[in-house]
Amino acid sequence: MDEIEKIIKESKNVAVVGLSNKLGRPSLTVASYLKGQGYKIIPVNPTIQEVGGDKCYPDLASVPDRIDIVDVFRKSDEVLPVVDAAIKIGAKAIWMQEGIVNEEAADKAREAGLMVVMDKCMLKEHARLKREGKI
Repeated sequence: MDEIEKIIKESKNVAVVGLSNKLGRPSLTVASYLKGQGYKIIPVNPTIQEVGGDKCYPDLASVPDRIDIVDVFRKSDEVLPVVDAAIKIGAKAIWMQEGIVNEEAADKAREAGLMVVMDKCMLKEHARLKREGKI
C-alpha cells in the first residue's frame, strides 16, 4: 500500500487549513466531498466562524479533536507554520493540495514522523482509489 492509500484508508479526522465558506472554492469542494465520504471535516480558518454547520477554529492548536490529516489550502510559502502546528498537535499526515509545494516543510514533517503528500488533490486521489476498488 502506498502512502496516499495508507493515509486515505487509515484516517477519519481531516483538519482543512484555509477552508473557505464560499461556493466554488476548491477548499469547500474538497471538504464537502470528503465529508460525503464519511470523513469528519474540521474547518480551520481564523476569518470565519463556521462552514457547512461545522464550527471553524482559528488554528490547529484550538481544535479539541484528534486530527489525522492536516489538509493545507495555503500558499506554498505559508506551509511551514502549519507543519509546525501539525507536529505539535500530533497529526499523522500533512496533505498539501495541488499547486502547493514546500520541500522544507515536507522534510520537517517527515523528520517528525508525519506522512506527507504534496501537490495532489485529496478529492482526486480518493476518487481514484475508489475507482480502482482499493477503498
